[in-house]
Amino acid sequence: MEHRPLIAQSDLSLLLEVDNPGFEEARQALVGFTELVKSPEHIHTYRLTALSIWNAVAAGITPDDMINRLRRYSQYAVPETASYFIQDQGRRFGRLQLKKAPDSDGFWLTGDDPTLLTQISRHRSVIPVLGPPLDNGFRIRPEHRGLLKQALAKAGWPAQDLAGYQPGRPLNLELRDVGLNGTNFFLRDYQRDAVNVFSASGNGVVVLPCGAGKTMVGIGVVAKESTWTLILTTSVAALHQWRHEILDKTTLGPEDIGEYSARIKELRPVTLTTYQLLSHRKGDTYPHFDTLNAQDWGLIIYDEVHLLPAPVFRLTASLQSRKRLGLTATLLREDGRADDVFSLIGPKRFDLPWKDLEEQGWIASAQCREIRVALSDSERDRYALAEDADRIRVAAENPAKLGTIEELLQEHRNDHVLIIGQYLSQLQSVQERIQAPLLTGQTPLAERERLYQDFRDGTIPVLIVSKVANFSIDLPEANVAIQISGTFGSRQEEAQRLGRILRPKSDGGQATFYSIVSAETKEQDFAQKRQLFLCEQGYRYDIAHADATGAPTDAPQVIPFSSYKEV
Repeated sequence: MEHRPLIAQSDLSLLLEVDNPGFEEARQALVGFTELVKSPEHIHTYRLTALSIWNAVAAGITPDDMINRLRRYSQYAVPETASYFIQDQGRRFGRLQLKKAPDSDGFWLTGDDPTLLTQISRHRSVIPVLGPPLDNGFRIRPEHRGLLKQALAKAGWPAQDLAGYQPGRPLNLELRDVGLNGTNFFLRDYQRDAVNVFSASGNGVVVLPCGAGKTMVGIGVVAKESTWTLILTTSVAALHQWRHEILDKTTLGPEDIGEYSARIKELRPVTLTTYQLLSHRKGDTYPHFDTLNAQDWGLIIYDEVHLLPAPVFRLTASLQSRKRLGLTATLLREDGRADDVFSLIGPKRFDLPWKDLEEQGWIASAQCREIRVALSDSERDRYALAEDADRIRVAAENPAKLGTIEELLQEHRNDHVLIIGQYLSQLQSVQERIQAPLLTGQTPLAERERLYQDFRDGTIPVLIVSKVANFSIDLPEANVAIQISGTFGSRQEEAQRLGRILRPKSDGGQATFYSIVSAETKEQDFAQKRQLFLCEQGYRYDIAHADATGAPTDAPQVIPFSSYKEV
């Protein structure tokens, strides 16, 4: 490579030149063990973190491989501090191991270094969950298994859990060759690989983009493990989708699949519930969790594990004796609790870059566009006078966005369009303007599912949705998403929303993702942060501008609306 694109720095940051011919190859090499920090036009900044390296090691990337990748693409010698950090953190995962106690009474924390065991035993967060000495290590009570792993990860010494799992009640099922709807069914090669990698360990997270068939991976694991299974979902709508797919793709019947929701309380060999219900608290107890935990599950599946709410972390600490599979499009968590996913659900076991799946035709190709809309003079005054905390909403609800929406709907009048926003009042204004159906968290379940089905059938070409559309909604023919507001700088939300339009199209067409932001405001700053994860996956955002009426401007070097579909 004549001119290498990477500069590795002693502060553990990595600078990658976007315009370098080797950029894309180097970017793919870095994704497996680094985190993208920022991605302006010409230089992307990555960083090495302990968690990114632990996950890479758990997924089979060795420290030497990471260092060799840096050396291959670096313009200058890789700093010793970076090499040492990778080797040090890479060696840490697995130095401590959690096993069944030699006398079968609880568990045993052990390792190959007595000095390290002594060091850990004096760590403030570890002391409360550490039992008495036992041979080369310490006895651990079963109820402290998850809490210990949390504490050790926070102390910088993640334990490898080799203590095994209870088998759960057996369940006889097989995958169908032909679904009930008459279509052929088979696990794709990467889905089968993900199933096998998980089953070899019994815990961990499978990372695949929306539309790549994470649900099919989960169903494949259920079939392979053949044990009673509890599936945790983000909503009742997602719960119903799982139920439909399990009935369609396996030999299980309706009598084998239970819904445990606010309306129905069924406990069956495969039971589906929601995070919200599981974490419902009554006084000092979690009654629904206690009921579900009393069953003899052999497998627990966490759908959209990056959205796992804090109470479920606490409850999951007591579920360590069951095999645990997390499914997600991104391990990013805006609350900084990715280390809890690592310690309580398990490390990343399988990951496949979004662009690889796009090239193979398993997800639709997508073009991302950011449209910066000017504020009118009156809105600029309102924005300037607002309290700092209120400015983001003033920018998000910029009335000029309505004009831009109309421009885009005219451009995409033959497409299936989702308009996604954060604020109910803004969505209601859009509904009044374009007269399309509006779906929010307040929409009754039956009406919500009818609207989704009408959209799938093409009866409704445009659907306005609130943040309920962020999660686990199967709308395969949606090929355009227009995002008009979001949750501040949430990278995971950006990934989820793009994922709504990535399912392969029946005509093989491309998907287009628009993000409309108010120019020269905090919303524009947040948009740059939101785009980080997708930039890391190889997506590029083109920038266009619109005036205070929402109409496109003729500024130089701006991609006009009329050319959006030519890329």
